[in-house]
Amino acid sequence: MRIVVFSDSHGSYRSAESVILKNKEASIFVHLGDGERDVSALRAKYPELDIRSVSGNCDFLGEPCPKLIIDTEYARILCVHGHRHGVKSGLEFLRADAVEDNCAVALFGHTHSRLLSYSNGIYFMNPGSCSVPRDGKPRSYGYIDLTEAGIFTGIADLKSMDN
Repeated sequence: MRIVVFSDSHGSYRSAESVILKNKEASIFVHLGDGERDVSALRAKYPELDIRSVSGNCDFLGEPCPKLIIDTEYARILCVHGHRHGVKSGLEFLRADAVEDNCAVALFGHTHSRLLSYSNGIYFMNPGSCSVPRDGKPRSYGYIDLTEAGIFTGIADLKSMDN
């Protein structure tokens, strides 16, 4: 099972859609906030896809959804934007939330900077931003492959919106 994770599109529908178009085979898509209009438009254009999302600090139109837990056959996944967990200062609050919810994976955005780490049984991922990265790297998205053999996480560049 593949889950594709993206975040912080901030009104760049084309960037958000490029993640979808590169990964149509994914089982689940997760947008980690700051792009509620983009997510709404994606859901309307691709109703056959399982697109889930949480609210970011710049999302004000829809019903707030600060946290989402995805239960799969292989792992439980915590999804947040990160601003309520203080992720710009560290991952302690996010880790505590993941432990409390018995999650093996914790996903967050907000910083617009990529991060992949594993600590004390929890995989942490920030896919960076699919539209406005702040880490000097290209626009990006993340993916999680869940299998009987384990959990594999990665981050991919969105070098061009045309390929």
